[in-house]
Amino acid sequence: MITGTTKLIAHLGYPTESFKAPLIYNPYFEKNGIDAVVVPMGCRPEDYSAFLKLLFRLSNMHGALITMPHKISTMALLDETSTSAKVAGSCNAVRLGSDGRLIGDMFDGEGFVRGVLRKGKKVEGAHALIAGAGGVGSAIAASLAQAGVDHLAIFDANQTTATALQDRLKKYYPQLEVTVGSADPAGFDIVVNATPLGMRRGDPLPIDIDRISPSTFVGEVVMTKEITPFLEAVRARGCAFQVGTDMLFEQIPAYLEFFEFPTTTADNLRAIAKLG
Repeated sequence: MITGTTKLIAHLGYPTESFKAPLIYNPYFEKNGIDAVVVPMGCRPEDYSAFLKLLFRLSNMHGALITMPHKISTMALLDETSTSAKVAGSCNAVRLGSDGRLIGDMFDGEGFVRGVLRKGKKVEGAHALIAGAGGVGSAIAASLAQAGVDHLAIFDANQTTATALQDRLKKYYPQLEVTVGSADPAGFDIVVNATPLGMRRGDPLPIDIDRISPSTFVGEVVMTKEITPFLEAVRARGCAFQVGTDMLFEQIPAYLEFFEFPTTTADNLRAIAKLG
């Protein structure tokens, strides 16, 4: 039930038809008696900068979840951003500070790292390889750096994109060893596919499976299928792994903390979500 006291959280993106967040957050709010609701709001790119500022003039607007195509453009509209958002170059959560300032953060990578840690894999001191330096890959790189990895290797088909991420990492984490240019997974403790490869039938594998050690922890970001061909291949090698949707569910507790709501676990969210 939405009332005059309900805190509104906008889910901003365009188009809205594929939005899943309301089907996860709202059952959680309802079950736990939290007077808040996530509302999808379709905003075209050309209207976004003006709309975001006006949105937070509403007295009952508590925050916003930001999705495509607005994650990057949001950065220029904020008064304060986290280090993770600065390294990622994008933002997926905004809240209003007590002084009226817009505060932004990025939780894609946080969700990934929380999932890895919950599965018992040590991140601090690890050597990690990320294939894909786009939005999600940059966010994962930012959170792995924050979690204390010793070495991050970045590979992207676009060398300029990979180098730009390397520069941002070195700016905010000067002690971190960051290399670019190779997708060879040999010798890494953590290997991540942050490319779209695996979304379509017949896609090549993003990384040479024969070079991955059975002791390596493997992460996937593709969500169209739980066990992608890549995960199927690394599972056959004996690797521990994380499916793409784990990143989604694991980041929601971090969002709840950011919005100052009672938090929960990813398992609880999976149990009550109404994704169909």
